Amino acid sequence: MGPRASYPEAPTLPTVHVPGPTAPAAQHHHAPACACQNTPAPAPRTPLLGLNAGTVGAVVTVGIVLTALLAAVAVTAISVTVAAVVMRSLLTSQRRR
Repeated sequence: MGPRASYPEAPTLPTVHVPGPTAPAAQHHHAPACACQNTPAPAPRTPLLGLNAGTVGAVVTVGIVLTALLAAVAVTAISVTVAAVVMRSLLTSQRRR
């Protein structure tokens, strides 16, 4: 076995002292401008549909299927276009003869 590598000691980091709050801020209470009695805001409603792993999986699956269908339609359109151009070329050359 060869000699072992020696590593230098890690330097110690200086500690930083963060001073805490010295005195609490004074709060001033003001008299209300009117004697209005407002009803409190209603509690927020929970969403109707729960978002869980099954829902996310279904959305991702539907997205993948729709993307595949769009790609299939695009490939079909390109194939039909190429076939139309080839047929047109063949018919044009046949008419010239």
